[in-house]
Amino acid sequence: MIFVSVRPPNLVRPNWVWCVTGHPARRQCGAPFFARFPTLLDSRWLRQFNARVPLDKLTIIGAGLLGGSIGLAARARGLARRVSALVRRPESLAECQALGIANEVTLDPAEAVAGADLVVLCTPISGMAGLAKRTLSDLKPGTVITDVGSTKQQLVAELTPLCAGAGARFVGSHPMAGSEQTGPSAARADLFDGTVCVVTPTSDTAANALATVNDFWAGLGSRPVVMPADTHDRLVARCSHLPHLLASALAGRVLDPAHGEQQAQLCATGFRDMTRLAAGSPVMWRDIVGSNRDEILAAIDEFADELGQLRGLIAGDSPEAIEAWLQRAKVARDNWNNSADAD
Repeated sequence: MIFVSVRPPNLVRPNWVWCVTGHPARRQCGAPFFARFPTLLDSRWLRQFNARVPLDKLTIIGAGLLGGSIGLAARARGLARRVSALVRRPESLAECQALGIANEVTLDPAEAVAGADLVVLCTPISGMAGLAKRTLSDLKPGTVITDVGSTKQQLVAELTPLCAGAGARFVGSHPMAGSEQTGPSAARADLFDGTVCVVTPTSDTAANALATVNDFWAGLGSRPVVMPADTHDRLVARCSHLPHLLASALAGRVLDPAHGEQQAQLCATGFRDMTRLAAGSPVMWRDIVGSNRDEILAAIDEFADELGQLRGLIAGDSPEAIEAWLQRAKVARDNWNNSADAD
């Protein structure tokens, strides 16, 4: 018996065909004919045994948008033999199972993390340390823990020694992906495709733990970028946290009932695009603001200075200066967009 890999012109990926040497059907029809039909080795369940699986067990703590997307992507890409998800509400059990987010969905923290090689914290930032403390005693030695939190300094400072004391290893991470939608039903297996994931090791981070986290995010379709936690927090305050808060401020100010019904009637596509982020979870963003307060305040001050300059240009009634200000912003945005497309 021989296994033949064939790729007929109309098939995107190779299909495995089980051929019996000299069998009349093979001689008459040829391997391309059989390639049109699914075989045992073509099933997702069996394909995981054809290649090395990095993790025996992956645990997701919190199966909302990010956690659910991690589960879907990890299962679709064969990154773990088993994916376990810890959820908070009983009604989430059936929902996550129906969506295929994990092989096992549980309300029991000990059951969720038992035997895990990698644990990913996907809850609001304020709850991560508490959940980690509840599960540390149930981890096997050497378990790697990471997270999806939007701020890093506070988490890294708190969780690194906490996990080390229990024989586990924490490496902070932040996938630059998301949506204003929330909950398991918003999860997508392709959420991380082509995105950047920031990984924030410390000087004491073990090389193999860092490699595990980098390889994991790369396996999900992301591009890991390593930087210190304080650098991350300063940069995301400008490009992630400030835009969300500005969207909320714009929505709240423009749609103030004091402006009357006609104000809302005139809000169209541009306003909708500018304020999309304001539809995000207030609880999650409350935690983000609280854990990155100083950097966000600095970003707000920078933006206030920029608005002040714009106000001065408008008050000075200088069309040339206003056009130059707008042109500078357009060029900056176009260059960023073109470089992102190139990546």
